[in-house]
Amino acid sequence: MGRVAAPCSGPGRIVSFLTAVPCLSCKQRRRRRHHQSVAVDRGRRSMSEQGKSAASTPASGTPAPGSDTYKGWLFKWTNYIKGYQRRWFVLSNGLLSYYRTQAEMAHTCRGTINLATAHIDTEDACNIVLSSGGRTYHLKASTEVERQRWVTALELAKAKAIRMMNDQSDDSADEEPTSQSDHSEIQGTLKTLASKLDDLSTCNDLIAKHGAALQRSLSELETLRVPLEGGEKIKAVNERATLFRITSNAMINACRDFLDLAESHSRRWQRVLQHEREQRTHLEETIEQLAKQHNSLERAWREAPTHAVNTPDTERPRKEEASDEDEDTEYFDAMEDSRAFITVTATDPSHHRLCSVSSNDFSGKELQPHRKRRTQIPEKPNYSLNLWSIMKNCIGKELSKIPMPVNFNEPLSMLQRLTEDLEYHELLDKAARCENSLEQMCLVAAFSVSSYSTTVHRTAKPFNPLLGETYELDRLEEFGYRSLCEQVSHHPPAAAHHVMSQRGWTLWQEITIASKFRGKYLSIMPLGAIHLQFHASGNHYVWRKVTSTVHNIIVGKLWIDQSGDIDIVNHRTKETCQLKFSPYSYFSREVPRKVTGVVKDSEGQAHYILSGTWDDKMESAKIVQSSRGSSSSEGKQKTVYQTLTPKLLWKKYPLPENAENMYCFSSLALTLNEEEEGVCWTDSRLRPDQRLMEAGRWDEANVEKQRLEEKQRATRRRREAEASKAIDEGYIPLWFHQRTDELTGETIYVYKGGYWEAKERQEWSTSPDIF
Repeated sequence: MGRVAAPCSGPGRIVSFLTAVPCLSCKQRRRRRHHQSVAVDRGRRSMSEQGKSAASTPASGTPAPGSDTYKGWLFKWTNYIKGYQRRWFVLSNGLLSYYRTQAEMAHTCRGTINLATAHIDTEDACNIVLSSGGRTYHLKASTEVERQRWVTALELAKAKAIRMMNDQSDDSADEEPTSQSDHSEIQGTLKTLASKLDDLSTCNDLIAKHGAALQRSLSELETLRVPLEGGEKIKAVNERATLFRITSNAMINACRDFLDLAESHSRRWQRVLQHEREQRTHLEETIEQLAKQHNSLERAWREAPTHAVNTPDTERPRKEEASDEDEDTEYFDAMEDSRAFITVTATDPSHHRLCSVSSNDFSGKELQPHRKRRTQIPEKPNYSLNLWSIMKNCIGKELSKIPMPVNFNEPLSMLQRLTEDLEYHELLDKAARCENSLEQMCLVAAFSVSSYSTTVHRTAKPFNPLLGETYELDRLEEFGYRSLCEQVSHHPPAAAHHVMSQRGWTLWQEITIASKFRGKYLSIMPLGAIHLQFHASGNHYVWRKVTSTVHNIIVGKLWIDQSGDIDIVNHRTKETCQLKFSPYSYFSREVPRKVTGVVKDSEGQAHYILSGTWDDKMESAKIVQSSRGSSSSEGKQKTVYQTLTPKLLWKKYPLPENAENMYCFSSLALTLNEEEEGVCWTDSRLRPDQRLMEAGRWDEANVEKQRLEEKQRATRRRREAEASKAIDEGYIPLWFHQRTDELTGETIYVYKGGYWEAKERQEWSTSPDIF
């Protein structure tokens, strides 16, 4: 339709509508001549031809400067290798965009400059320099006349864009333009669109008319005596002509719909687009400023001479200390409704006795150890680690299946980290002496919280244990307990743990770690139940761990958070305790890392309120009276508990001196990897890559880690080949066996005995060779 119309040679003359448009009526001839001149101009492609035509027509047949749209070919500087390259430029609505070809206008824009904020400069006779927001275009026209036309068009468009921006700055997003110039601009645009639609309608009518004539001629041909093959071809052409006419009708309808849509929404789209560009620029500037501030704060934090070892890295100012001048600011806490009760301390100093201990009881000096344990390890080397280069291809995968260098680890295995739960074993020793089961529940709850206190600074990943790896911790002489862990499954990774104490309690658990890398943070979900039984009373407690989240994986300093609920149940008495770990929220007025809980009897009556933080301490307060309070802002009625003065249940030990250079290990963690005589050869202490890392030889540790992992894969392949029916890779743990738990109904691994007897005999012949 865009080619030159063929002259009419009489009525009924059939002209191919695929190559030309037949002559128009007299009232359409002026329009035909206009299309003819446009088509001729668009046929001029070379730079020399553009220069010749510039004196007589605007750029490539476009409207003259000052109209709504100006387009044409210019040469744009790309680089020192390619120099100036010919590009198609379009100036419309105050925006200058360019494309490699005219055909790209339908799908790919190579760049855009907003003239409202642009600076226009002319270096010489043919050059134009445009700069805006750090972006600069060096352009060259084919002739000086052509350059002048572009400069005029750009200056006019810039003035118009500035005027439109000023007019729109006072308008709301839903208001219609009120100025006469804006109204005229829209009317002119719509008039142009209507004119183009008129042209399309005329062409569509002509296509339909002559297409029908073509079909009639083809039908007449079908009546002639022609060979069978020729008749089939004529029939196929007839069908294609019909389809072409239907398509042209659909096209004109779509164009009409587009005009209606453009009339109602074009102005709003332009305004929204401009707003989004400004917001994007503002966001980029804000992010840059935040990154600079973050680096400055982190540098100042590291250089501060009075910085305490156990100061939380992510501590923020308390909201209570914030200025009250900003009265219009509202704070919304996602966990605000989680606290379904209000605590009020009673003034009556009634006797409040709990079989907990004072803070002196947690000094670690209840029994002097028979052996002097180590108090330091080699300092952590200053190895740089580009975490993003490691993690960018691991989003959504299981962390246990990602090959990580030791740079991302700490020199302890997951079995040793599991054993660290026993750091505050004194709480269980005290609980075993409690005669009141509700008071005992308070101490068990404090013990369940204490296991997270070592994680506040420990953002490094422990070593994934090899299948069959074990770890023993024999503190029978010092603290009266023995602990044994074994890696019982590799995929999914699962570890079984058993602790027996001569002070009246036994603890066992099976933990399976499910972890997902989410891009900005890492979620670690421990699966499996923890069982604790007291020998004298028979009280059997069961609970599960909460979710741990490592934040700032990509940008910023790593920090860890705990969130979720822990429901502790005494299956003998049916007493319960629900602990809530509140996730960190900038908008919350609560203290970070807060933990709250209520201890209830079998009838659901609350007796104790627990409160504290998982990285510092826990307290309990006995409830003396409860009442229903007024409804909260969410419409929920909260219970008001009147309690006695809170009593300390647990307080975290301070970290050792220089802990920040020793992976922030606690006093117990520093001793977990020291050498012990008589341990099984599968013990984590003997793992070579872990020992090399602790000694600071990280390059050698990485090589050794790859060797051990490949050895484990080879062992698994051999086991699968030998096993007639592979269940869990055909592996049977040595010290634990599976059974169904009577309380939870789950299939778990429990200790079957024999390890400590084998250690006494030093009989390890049945243990696998994994190192």
